[in-house]
Amino acid sequence: MTTTAPPAARWLTDDQQRAWRAYLLGSAVLSERLDAQLRDHGLDLAEYEILVTLSESADRQLRMAELADAVHQSRSRLTHTVTRMEKRGLIERSTCPVDRRGVWANLTDAGYRLLEDAAPSHVECVRRNFVDAVDDADLEAVGRVFRAVVATSQD
Repeated sequence: MTTTAPPAARWLTDDQQRAWRAYLLGSAVLSERLDAQLRDHGLDLAEYEILVTLSESADRQLRMAELADAVHQSRSRLTHTVTRMEKRGLIERSTCPVDRRGVWANLTDAGYRLLEDAAPSHVECVRRNFVDAVDDADLEAVGRVFRAVVATSQD
């Protein structure tokens, strides 16, 4: 019987470990701050992203599957979130007339008004806690880093 040894772990260097842990802590702190700010508007970050994505879509609507991909949520999680938002009158769902299995998520006027109300303070929170916290070269580097991260997940 032949056994194959697992490949040796490629451990992080001290510098890589510090950078990784800084990312983990920094992203957690940033998410907490953004969520706290959005709670003043009765939203969380996932709900806000859904409102933004629908507001930027043609006719303020998307198929649920497309919305799940756009906001990087599982279809199951998105369904639960949209159900909560629908109960609050922020989103309506409708059956796709061409494909009866397809479901549209539609941003309501109330959802759009909430987004308009929440957006200025949210953007200020993003600026204060992210954009203004780093210099322009570092901000550009962060953009490059996360575009590379996203690209590796598409391979």
